[in-house]
Amino acid sequence: MCLAIPARVVDLPEVGIALVDVGGVQKRISLALIDGVERGDYVIVHVGYALARLDPDEAQRTLETFAGAGLAGPEAA
Repeated sequence: MCLAIPARVVDLPEVGIALVDVGGVQKRISLALIDGVERGDYVIVHVGYALARLDPDEAQRTLETFAGAGLAGPEAA
């Protein structure tokens, strides 16, 4: 089973790379598969790659669902 999670872009330190935050954990990911990502966007992340941009409301609902299911800490929501 694979799991892709929503993450908020907090910085774009170099071309093709984003620093994202999920529940207080920050990670550098590749933007090689999507264009036009900006600071503050939410992206779906899987194995270190952003797969798509995500509507902020949908990202929040998904993070709340994960937290409710015990798959993420409450700070992720």
